[in-house]
Amino acid sequence: MKALILVGGFGMRLWPLTLSIPKPLVDFANKPMILHQIEALKAIGVTEVVLAINYQPEVMLNFLKEFESKLGMKITCSQENEPMGTAGPLALAKDKLLDGSGEPFFVLNSDVISEYPLRQMIEFHRAHGGEASIMVTKVDEPSKYGVVVMEEKTGKVEKFVEKPKIFVGNKINAGIYLLNPSVIDRIQLRPTSIEKEVFPKIAAEQKLYALVLPGFWMDIGQPRDYITGLGLYLNSLRKNSPSRLAVGPHIVGNVLVHESAVIGEGCLIGPDVAIGPNCVVESGVRLSRCTVMRGVRIKKHACISSSIIGWHSTVGQWARVENMTILGEDVHLCDEIYSNGGVVLPHKEIKSSILKPEIVM
Repeated sequence: MKALILVGGFGMRLWPLTLSIPKPLVDFANKPMILHQIEALKAIGVTEVVLAINYQPEVMLNFLKEFESKLGMKITCSQENEPMGTAGPLALAKDKLLDGSGEPFFVLNSDVISEYPLRQMIEFHRAHGGEASIMVTKVDEPSKYGVVVMEEKTGKVEKFVEKPKIFVGNKINAGIYLLNPSVIDRIQLRPTSIEKEVFPKIAAEQKLYALVLPGFWMDIGQPRDYITGLGLYLNSLRKNSPSRLAVGPHIVGNVLVHESAVIGEGCLIGPDVAIGPNCVVESGVRLSRCTVMRGVRIKKHACISSSIIGWHSTVGQWARVENMTILGEDVHLCDEIYSNGGVVLPHKEIKSSILKPEIVM
């Protein structure tokens, strides 16, 4: 089987982290976002992954070369010279996806994190005999989204309703698809939306089916959702692989700590924290709802909550970092600095407090 991952463009929503590397390579729970998806695809027998990308394809491919051999998969790029939407990339990658076998292929949005029940999706797709299957997830406020109206028993999709004013359902597109090769014939080689232009036509012909996603789901393409998604992911680990989580008197709730990280005495860490490789957390530090990426140093008695600390950055003694502060790569926050929602570009030294959410150039 093959799969296409929709990588897209500049990743502006996760700026300034994406100033250093393409968004799919940004760490999530101590591994690049896209690797979560590639490993899930590998686990169900996918042998070739095509990345639909229009920004820095060579950086992506160079990085993924080592995983190609580790995982025993073929990973290639289909480069867009202009943004092609969510359907155009399928037409562009037609020759890479179609091999004459007639086998369906997966399409995933690169921002989506979940438990990826892909084997279940294959069984569902074969059982209904339609042309396309989509994963849907339940939400509390469907009026914010495009809602998928479907038959509960069969999963057959009846229609899509964009941001409904009155309740028509609570299931939305989760960005994971399994499509027959014939779907590509429906798509013109131009910027096209699969959600708004392709799926409604397949649904009108009663050939589109939806499977409700078990477990958690989150689009982690922007900082607030990234931190929420981290909490959901760690909670899923607690249920499925609890041995991967840190334990100890200094740990509260679900915490992921890389084996090479060093943690000092008297710290209180958690809930919902990921600490990356080669990090140093000095004594008396308090961390909650945050990601600390590779090579970060957090000095004594610093306090970090609801924030993302980029690679090789330093947080000074007695510093306080909160309210969705995002430090880019190699940012150095001096001692006793307060950051309230600061978004700091890479390679900066911060000597005065950031009292309200703002971008520090």
